Amino acid sequence: MAKNKALIAGATGVVGRNLLRHLLATGDWEITALSRRKPDVDGGYEHIAVDLLDAVQCEVKLGHLTDITHVFFAAVTTSPDAALLVSQNVTLLRNLVETIEPLNRQLKHIHFMQGTKWYGSHLGPFKTPAREDDPRHLPPNFYYDQWDYMVERQKGKSWTYSSARPHAVSGFAIGNPSNLTMVLAIYATICKALGVPLCHPGTAGNYSALYQCTDSGLLARAMVWMATTPQCANEAFNITNGDLIRWEHTWPRIARYFNMEAGPRRRISIANAMADKGPVWDRIVQKYGLRPIGFQDIVRWPYGDFVFTPEYDIVSHLGKLRRFGFHETVDTEEMFFRLWDEMRAHKIIPPAD
Repeated sequence: MAKNKALIAGATGVVGRNLLRHLLATGDWEITALSRRKPDVDGGYEHIAVDLLDAVQCEVKLGHLTDITHVFFAAVTTSPDAALLVSQNVTLLRNLVETIEPLNRQLKHIHFMQGTKWYGSHLGPFKTPAREDDPRHLPPNFYYDQWDYMVERQKGKSWTYSSARPHAVSGFAIGNPSNLTMVLAIYATICKALGVPLCHPGTAGNYSALYQCTDSGLLARAMVWMATTPQCANEAFNITNGDLIRWEHTWPRIARYFNMEAGPRRRISIANAMADKGPVWDRIVQKYGLRPIGFQDIVRWPYGDFVFTPEYDIVSHLGKLRRFGFHETVDTEEMFFRLWDEMRAHKIIPPAD
């Protein structure tokens, strides 16, 4: 039997990179990875450097792909301009789909990534636990535009689609703008190097509110399940680790992992506090012989401010996911420690001392 062939768009991000690792580990897939730079993942796969915002470039560089069975779309672009954010992210998806779909008669499924922002989690308090059929909030929200595009595009077609809605995806990927694991690890490493306690940098309400995370490996397995399970056709699913944390309980354990004192909660902007810490990081890299990843590439500090500011619960309902048959869970605190152990082993952060 011929293998399925996956096309991963956004293969250097925390979602795409870990999906690539998962598919390689199974040995059941042929893989083409799309990204502007080659993923730092070893294995047998084709990489194509392409700008998905450029329709002509997509046609030229992807025109030879005629045996794709599954598309996994994890590409995203950011912009402070709301209208541009919507138009560019819809363009990314449209250019890929409208290039690949006509060329691949055996196309079975297109999976595209969304998130808890579907429910307005970035705008203020929202109904929790959030369910997939909750009413939309007032636009703009490019998730809505992407979903509506896929619904219309799929009408009358033999292929199907699905979408995952995770929150706080955690893993390792260089330069990923939304990676809580990296924010915590580099923040703790720099605080330790400066001899200061590890203080939760958020608001008082944030410290006690319920929060959820999604392990990138768990997400990868769920994405493949959604893309290959017939009853998941044309459905969206919340996906998280399945547990909840409060920073007030988890923060002391994080401090202990890094052999640090947990200081008092202090409301600061991590982006501002870390703006001049590049030289500190450079000294850490040199002292411990870490991989020479620049301070500007290893983490995006504004995401930390985004995580530690809200003073309301962030909770997704997982009932639909379970009813359809996906039952895996991950302990969030153990996930943090496991991912940081992996980062230590790969010389991303210093060893324990």
